[in-house]
Amino acid sequence: MSVTVWVALDTASRAAAEAWMDHLWPHRHFKVGLELFVRAGPEAVEAWARGGAKIFLDLKLHDIPRTVAGAVAAARDLGVELLTVHGAGGLAMLQAAAEHKGPMAVVAVTLLTSLGREELAALGWGTESHPWVQRWANLAARAGLDGVVSSGEELAQVRTLWPEGRRVVPGVRWTAGPADDQRRVVTPAQAARDGATDVVVGRLVTQDPNPRAALDRLLETIGGEGPKGHGQEVRGWTG
Repeated sequence: MSVTVWVALDTASRAAAEAWMDHLWPHRHFKVGLELFVRAGPEAVEAWARGGAKIFLDLKLHDIPRTVAGAVAAARDLGVELLTVHGAGGLAMLQAAAEHKGPMAVVAVTLLTSLGREELAALGWGTESHPWVQRWANLAARAGLDGVVSSGEELAQVRTLWPEGRRVVPGVRWTAGPADDQRRVVTPAQAARDGATDVVVGRLVTQDPNPRAALDRLLETIGGEGPKGHGQEVRGWTG
């Protein structure tokens, strides 16, 4: 099974984000996080989608059902391909997201990959991530969403629990173990082996001296979805 690779545009600058997209094109799958979305706005997301990019809008929506329903519909209308809500919002909120997503895929975030045992204990959630991931994955499936986001540590569990769901894995690094602000990370080969349908990579590609070569290496490692090499096709946002 091919794994979709989403390159995280972890920057506050629209110009920097577009420079990365231009350099990595014809790879089309890009993740827009909260900071870039707040800085660049929905107009940028819509322009990128119209220009041919597949946008994963990672906002982790978590609010009352009516508010989340409206935000999901707004993202859908921008042409977003994949959107995150938070599983902790509860069944009614997740159902509201499912009812308004249209053709857009919506996945529920379980536990942030920045949360390790100490952070979980400080929240009063014990020290194990698996029970919480299982609980929120079950809610997402009941609500009619498309899948979940989890770390690689819980991936096999999610695959068993919800084999037909999308399994989106962030925190991908070339070597396992805590890295930067991540606590539960996984290598590309591990993610593919354990059943990820989508992986999210940021620094692994964008901070490499040759981002295009790093992306090609990653695609070869996991059999990921996306063309290799640099394309000359003009994107819609660059005219």
